[in-house]
Amino acid sequence: MKRRYKVLSLVAILLVAAGSSLALVLSHNSACPAAPPLAAGASPMKAIVYRCYGSPEVLKLEEIAKPSEADDRMIVKVHAASVNPLDWHYMRGEPYFMRAMAGMGKPESIHMGVDFAGTVESVGKNVTRFKPGDEVFGGRDGAFAQYVSVAEKGSLAMKPANMTFEQAAAVPIAAITALQALRDKGNLQAGQSVLINGASGGVGTFAVQIAKAYGAKVTGVCSTRNLDLVRSIGADEVIDYTLEDFTRAAQRYDLIIDTVGTHSLSDYRRVLKPDGALVIVGSVDKGRWLGPMSGLVDAKLYSPFVSQKLIFMLAELNPKDLDTLRDWMQAGKVTPVIDRRYALSEVPEAIRYLEQGHARGKVVVTVD
Repeated sequence: MKRRYKVLSLVAILLVAAGSSLALVLSHNSACPAAPPLAAGASPMKAIVYRCYGSPEVLKLEEIAKPSEADDRMIVKVHAASVNPLDWHYMRGEPYFMRAMAGMGKPESIHMGVDFAGTVESVGKNVTRFKPGDEVFGGRDGAFAQYVSVAEKGSLAMKPANMTFEQAAAVPIAAITALQALRDKGNLQAGQSVLINGASGGVGTFAVQIAKAYGAKVTGVCSTRNLDLVRSIGADEVIDYTLEDFTRAAQRYDLIIDTVGTHSLSDYRRVLKPDGALVIVGSVDKGRWLGPMSGLVDAKLYSPFVSQKLIFMLAELNPKDLDTLRDWMQAGKVTPVIDRRYALSEVPEAIRYLEQGHARGKVVVTVD
């Protein structure tokens, strides 16, 4: 018996040591290296890059090599981009588990940004969907740059003719997150009641409009200064969270889209119908290890014991959903809300502003 306890103690010690070592490796920040010179013959372009993890100060505007031609890819001249929480999570390398994919100690890829809109400059010989001169929008790593290389089968669609490049650049991640949360995860039907918690933010402003496009009755939750904005984009009812706690009211909802994580799961369940659904697309940052992913853990632990659906989701960019959003924008059913505009050189300031958590709609970067 004593030998068994010794073995178990040894195993426990080894597990703790392994966990501590992994924690040290994941949380280590390497120093920022100097930018290497451009390769001989490379065409230069300006881009925002990061060569180490940290605050917005690690973001630098540099000249790097312009993407090269490829048979099944296009070169797009970027006119505008937009900022998402995803950008500053990668910038800081937090939550730490992301570094298993992004790079230990420092990022493996120096490129920043995803959402963009621009003009196709050239296409490879195998590309048939697009041609030079097409105005497009979509998602691609490295969007904070003058040019991006995009695969023909990548997340790209024709820009709506009635939208500016800045408006189109505000769409991809936030609008697709809202669309997939409502349609795919929430299974929203016409006539149902949906509450959008964080209705004035990037995802929230799209969620309000898309829910209305599906024929739902929409309640938006926001602060006092954003009440008129949320009403103007179609919300049937607006709740000022500084004056009223919607989780204590009598109203029950078929679906709640939570973009901010301001309440516990039990609070949300109190105002959900017995067969209702809560879709979590944002969560309170609970430290550097799990961060917003704590919402996934909470939902998985809680779900087996309740009748309502508790779902944590991450959006998947795809051209089909971009086409859907383009059609709605063309028809005037969805219009991006833009809070502030920054130049490419001001991306650090744009991300710093977004991190504060008070942006109304989207923050856009003008590239040209």
